[in-house]
Amino acid sequence: MAETVAILLPIVALIGLGHLLRRSGIFGPDLWSGIERLVYYLLFPALLFATLASRPIDLGAGGLMILVGFGFMLGGMLLGLAVRPLLSPSPHAFASIFQCGFRFNTYIGLALLGGIHGADGIAAFALLAGFVIPLANVASVWALARHTRHAILPQLARNPFILATFGGLGWSALGLPLPDIALSTLLFLGEPALPLGLLATGAALTFTLEGRQQTLVAYFVAVKLLAVPALALGLALAMGLTGAYLAAAVLLAALPPASSAYILATRMGGDGPLVAATVGAATVMAAVTLPVWLYVLGL
Repeated sequence: MAETVAILLPIVALIGLGHLLRRSGIFGPDLWSGIERLVYYLLFPALLFATLASRPIDLGAGGLMILVGFGFMLGGMLLGLAVRPLLSPSPHAFASIFQCGFRFNTYIGLALLGGIHGADGIAAFALLAGFVIPLANVASVWALARHTRHAILPQLARNPFILATFGGLGWSALGLPLPDIALSTLLFLGEPALPLGLLATGAALTFTLEGRQQTLVAYFVAVKLLAVPALALGLALAMGLTGAYLAAAVLLAALPPASSAYILATRMGGDGPLVAATVGAATVMAAVTLPVWLYVLGL
């Protein structure tokens, strides 16, 4: 338990600090927007590529983990679709909040796996995330498609997380050496990615919510933090996953939705405040549920 607290407390503290700094007005919105772009387009891709390219990947266990990932992502989508007959949300609200049942905060996940399993944990998480992010993006845009004519394939092809993940996997699979200078440079770039990403997560949190939406938000928070990780655990154990691959599968499933869900909903004409409130509520509640899943995993 002490080790779990030692891993989670810095993550919670940085998210809380980011939230306080943003609300204090000490730094303007332009700074936070710049931090998000820097982390998203440069720092995290550098960390992902360096981690994957510099170590061999267990394709057997990794492949099973990816199958588990597809399984619980689809489970989250089905539970998201089930809200329509259960709670009858408006089409606009459903299209916006649907993605909160399966999207995940990559920054929190990498910080968790890095704290638990070090570089091996980051590599396992990056491998899984690289394969399920396209599925999550396709499903999210599909739900919002009635509000936009955006083409999804170009968005996926330019996604820096996907490019860095598959680039690193390809480099490792070919057995190419990564020069020490290049590896050191990429790792230096990647070092500030986790703390800055967590600060940006906190800065993006909001908790404004109308009374009529509370049940809808509660449903998706329960789906994302309880039902989906429970499904992931069952599938992972059935597949025989252990170690970093088991932890990556279950913890990725147990992560709160990413703040990018709000950005997507806003840019595509969805209900941005509803999504922002759901992300905020899930992020706060994850401080309670993540220790439970860590305990279940024996970590």
